[in-house]
Amino acid sequence: IDALGAHRVLCVLSTATCFAPRVPDRLEDIARICKEKKVAHVINNAYGLQSAKIMGRIDRAARVGRVDVFIQSTDKNFMVPVGGSIVAGFDKKLIEDISQTYPGRASMAPVLDMFLTLVAMGESGYLELLKKRKENLAFFKKRLAEAAKRCGERVLDTPANPISIAMTLDNLAIDQKRGPTYVGSMLFHRCVSGPRVVAKGVKKAVCGTEFSGYGSHIEAYPHSYLVMACAIGMTKTDIEEFVRRLEKVIKEVQKEQKRVKGCKEEQEKKAISHDTSASAVSKIKNSQIAEDGNNKSEKDF
Repeated sequence: IDALGAHRVLCVLSTATCFAPRVPDRLEDIARICKEKKVAHVINNAYGLQSAKIMGRIDRAARVGRVDVFIQSTDKNFMVPVGGSIVAGFDKKLIEDISQTYPGRASMAPVLDMFLTLVAMGESGYLELLKKRKENLAFFKKRLAEAAKRCGERVLDTPANPISIAMTLDNLAIDQKRGPTYVGSMLFHRCVSGPRVVAKGVKKAVCGTEFSGYGSHIEAYPHSYLVMACAIGMTKTDIEEFVRRLEKVIKEVQKEQKRVKGCKEEQEKKAISHDTSASAVSKIKNSQIAEDGNNKSEKDF
């Protein structure tokens, strides 16, 4: 901000919810800077409405500094179809001004979905879902950690992230073509569509700019990992079934690893055997040539 000048900065965009192993930004510190520099502060709060911990951080940031608006997804927080978002803030007039920019030609489906969902579940129903989600988070981490240990992996420790969980996939590459992302594709084909795999050291160019560690939050994160969210609406039965399918996929990958390793070892043995046979044949030929030479010398003599 100081380098560019506050008048040239439209806003500071911070993140309250993100994929593990990344943790949320330091909202209070950012809010203080924005208040001091008189720069707008917008918070990406995609999953955060369902977490009292995250909402508490946003509330504290607004009290100690500046928070103009925070934006959350309706599908992630209210279990409605994808397509809507809620823009909220602490200044009623600002929210009214933002609502006036709505063009009026978009679909009203997100609004209707939200209305019907809230009427159906009511306040008590929604609060009960929030309570269950918090309980499920601890249960999910426990079950996932147990499965990871059995498979030779581990759950990454990210206590500051109350929504997302990540598990290492460091030992699950089959060959050059079938790396850690192969686990993600296998899960997808088994109707598990939420998790995503981030492979270590991937480089990708976007519009001429190359990114190292593409998909991760830093350039050189030391692990490949699978990341998933413990979101509202999930049940313990869902968690148990997901862990079962994940562990089954990992065991299939490990079985394929052993098969590929066995094939390579067999090929190496054949190559060594071929080299040994070729060497033996060469020695016999050389011996015969030497014997023929000696016989010829004796005859000439």
